[in-house]
Amino acid sequence: MKSRPKDPRPAEFEELYQRHSREVWALAYARWLNADIAQDIMQEAFLRFWKQLQIKDGEAIVNARAWLLRVARNLAEDYAKSAFRRNGTQAPQTMNALEGRDSGPLETMEKDEMFGQIRAELNELSPTDREILTLRYALEYDTAKIAEILDINATAVHMRLSRARQRLADRLTENGVRETP
Repeated sequence: MKSRPKDPRPAEFEELYQRHSREVWALAYARWLNADIAQDIMQEAFLRFWKQLQIKDGEAIVNARAWLLRVARNLAEDYAKSAFRRNGTQAPQTMNALEGRDSGPLETMEKDEMFGQIRAELNELSPTDREILTLRYALEYDTAKIAEILDINATAVHMRLSRARQRLADRLTENGVRETP
């Protein structure tokens, strides 16, 4: 019975691992300042190196150190972009149950429709009501600024705003627009 010659690659790999693993780990650690992440990146770099050695017709690695450092640098950058980094280890069901910041299509459509109705009713109000409501709600001016612009006192601004809002609310109610919860 013939024995097969021993594959020199595991010994060569082990020697390269001993020689370069600390440097590869340090590169990843310098990027993330997290020993566990650095360890994962270092191990992935060496795993890819091992796989590359196994490919018969693959690209020959001339400088193992440079190859490992380049792969580790790329892995560290890829980690920054990964969904795992952004979302963590939460189950998809947990992530799907979270409410988004944006309104859904139905809510957006309802809001757009309501604002359209409000604009239409604003056009039917008197110019003075439109002016004071626009200054307060479209331009977001405070009472003092509105009083200065209209050359009236703050009490008059409050009274005009109150009356203009009431007239707008009455018109909207007449046309079937109701408050949203």
